[in-house]
Amino acid sequence: MIKKWFQVSVDKVAEGLSWRKIAWILLGAAICSFGIHNIHQQVGITEGGVIGMMLLIEHWLGLSPAIITPVLDISCYLLAFKYLGGQFIKVSIVSTCSVSLFYKVWEQFPPMLPDLSSYPLVAAVLGGVFVGVGVGIIVRQGGSSGGDDALALTISRLTHWRLSRAYMFTDYVVLGLSLTYIPLSRLVFSVITVTISSFLIDRVQNFQLPRRREKTW
Repeated sequence: MIKKWFQVSVDKVAEGLSWRKIAWILLGAAICSFGIHNIHQQVGITEGGVIGMMLLIEHWLGLSPAIITPVLDISCYLLAFKYLGGQFIKVSIVSTCSVSLFYKVWEQFPPMLPDLSSYPLVAAVLGGVFVGVGVGIIVRQGGSSGGDDALALTISRLTHWRLSRAYMFTDYVVLGLSLTYIPLSRLVFSVITVTISSFLIDRVQNFQLPRRREKTW
């Protein structure tokens, strides 16, 4: 009886999570975390979304990121659960854990890309490409890499906006608030990277291979 219940529980958890989907999620997690670790963190490009809001709250209220980040992420996931359903949350747990795993992996190595601090525009563009492609792959599998994605997907569902517009809305709002403590000259490159990543996430999620035309004789 217990064995049967356990098997049913495992099957229910695994429902909708094929090995192929997990492999794509791992690839997306590896790409986006690689870009953030080797470009954004090296150059000091700040973020919009949940990360940017965490930095804002930390600066003005002095609350620890260890407290702020889980609260913001959980709030976004609860909102997403209401409008996107349990399957989304299940896939997101796998993808969020995958991103954390690859962060840990990249931290075991010295920076794998040259320091682009002297070329912030190049860093902003490359960082946006890594995040856009990586997160786009994850979102395409029906999950999210963190609270940012969950919030943007929920806004997109409720407003019927394109996903890129929902991402840019949340990022621009947070970056706008960040002007209260970060100079405009530094935020310009953040605007560039979030614009590129938002555009690419939307394109990767909706990418379709062209159908082969049938020959007519």
